[in-house]
Amino acid sequence: MFQEYDIIVVGAGHAGCEAAASAANMGSRVLLVTMNMQTIAQMSCNPAMGGIAKGQIVREIDALGGYSGIVSDRSAIQFRMLNRSKGAAMWSPRTQNDRMLFAQEWRLMLERTPNVDFFQDMVKGLLIENGKCCGIITGMGIEIKSKAVVLTNGTFLNGIIHIGEKQFGGGRTGEKSSTGITEQLVQLGLESGRMKTGTPPRIDGRSLDYSKMEIQPGDENPGRFSYSNETKPLQKQMPCYLAYTNDSVHEILKTGFEKSPMFAGRIKGLGPRYCPSIEDKITRFADRSRHQLFVEPEGWETVEVYLNGFSTSLPEQTQYQALTMIPGFEKCKMFRPGYAIEYDYFPPMQLNLNLETKKIDSLFFAGQINGTTGYEEAGCQGLMAGINAHLKINEQSPFILGRSEAYIGVLIDDLVTKGTDEPYRMFTSRAEYRILLRQDNADMRLTLKSYEMGLASEERIRRVSQKTKDTTEIIQYFKTESIEPDQINDSLALLDTHPISQKVKMFGVLSRPGVTILDFALNNAAFKEFILRFENESVEEAEILMKYEGYILKEHEVAEKLVRLESIRLTDDFNYSQLTSLSNEAREKFTKVRPRTIGQAARISGISPSDISILMVYLGR
Repeated sequence: MFQEYDIIVVGAGHAGCEAAASAANMGSRVLLVTMNMQTIAQMSCNPAMGGIAKGQIVREIDALGGYSGIVSDRSAIQFRMLNRSKGAAMWSPRTQNDRMLFAQEWRLMLERTPNVDFFQDMVKGLLIENGKCCGIITGMGIEIKSKAVVLTNGTFLNGIIHIGEKQFGGGRTGEKSSTGITEQLVQLGLESGRMKTGTPPRIDGRSLDYSKMEIQPGDENPGRFSYSNETKPLQKQMPCYLAYTNDSVHEILKTGFEKSPMFAGRIKGLGPRYCPSIEDKITRFADRSRHQLFVEPEGWETVEVYLNGFSTSLPEQTQYQALTMIPGFEKCKMFRPGYAIEYDYFPPMQLNLNLETKKIDSLFFAGQINGTTGYEEAGCQGLMAGINAHLKINEQSPFILGRSEAYIGVLIDDLVTKGTDEPYRMFTSRAEYRILLRQDNADMRLTLKSYEMGLASEERIRRVSQKTKDTTEIIQYFKTESIEPDQINDSLALLDTHPISQKVKMFGVLSRPGVTILDFALNNAAFKEFILRFENESVEEAEILMKYEGYILKEHEVAEKLVRLESIRLTDDFNYSQLTSLSNEAREKFTKVRPRTIGQAARISGISPSDISILMVYLGR
């Protein structure tokens, strides 16, 4: 019935979709196996993509030839660039999305991708021969062979849903959990754990009084995620709204605490630190009289609303009573209550940096199975797992991004080197080279790498080359051309900054806080004519590079020094026990993690500089 596939991807969430697309676009024959063909790329939680640090990841996925950016743009109902008041390294794009359109666009893109086949069934086991994964066994008992397997099971592995004192098996509301894989992998020597996440109630938007809330519109000039020419900025947008809890809401929620699965100890897994449930918030931050809630529409046509910030697993009646005390929600109707879900994951220190398991050859993990949370974190892991599975079966070197090359590199290095015992979420603060890893330059950082692997198109390379050329030309203009006082002082006056008294280089004026490239066009016809030749992306890129030139150069220097440590290789069979000068902790952690380089070894938690010095001396460095 089934041919032998190059790669089988298990699960069709954000990680699975990106894994299938990347491997297929590189030339592998891929089978995407999902328990429900109608929920491919389902937005299980909030209907949004991007945000702080996550927006950078979506742009990186797009630059590497993934689909998340294009799908997000095509299904967007609102676009905002967050953190505009801060430095460019902190700017983060975010879209509000039409949930149904998002899933539809993802499925259509996969169906239009040559080399991707689909099959609907649960996967209950893996085919393992001589320590190598060579296929799957489905719930119907069908064996399907492959050269590699990518597991992207999300929250479905032995998933349990909690609502108050009720609990039932499920990987998502209305969908059954997946069993069998965890037990088999544990028997094969892998370590598993439990994690927890949650989701808020969904509300009928027709029952809300938006006049009692604060409106939160999209950007006046909306951008987009994708660097390709396949999408266009939004012409119309839908607003979100801000609402707030109060003491009355908190008191009602407290009445349900004795039935809370979290407080009663029925949930054993750790939840996301930076996305706590509402009951957790009012307990941990008891001094706060209110908490902010984001009222997010779920699409152009639907009335369903997602109440971001009100994740809960309290009894449904308690949830409803508390909701009616929120201004604007007095007459609210609940489509479904919030719930918590507990599921299996595998601590990611059991992986190599290419996301292949250390114990089982040709078996790759991506997404929440590795202990992460978030669509974007899952999507980038899926992309990298798909790429590396293809490279593995074709006996090519793995594709690994460094910490100074991409947020994706930071995320995977954090997981594999440091591990995680709580749901991992990306933040800009996790990236020590965030001035280099901005959202505006992901195409310039990564498109060439993608093109060399056969993912990025000729058109993509042409656009990046043109952007680089244009950016260089604009910077050169500012560094060589001067400006007269009467050409810029009116703009400086509007910005409440000191005027110039003589002709000066344009570059020096631009370096002032608040001054932008467009300020030079107010009374300078020649410059206005010059700058209008370029696309907005190139103008913005040039401005950022000029304003942050000193910081960028300094960070490049630091990155280059540390990259030298990444060039000092360590073999997988290195015998750390022979280095008696190492601390016991260092020997134990080096043996467990098996770092690939001195740089990775230095980032392992608990490793001291003296431990690294001992390694360097032994290696003759």
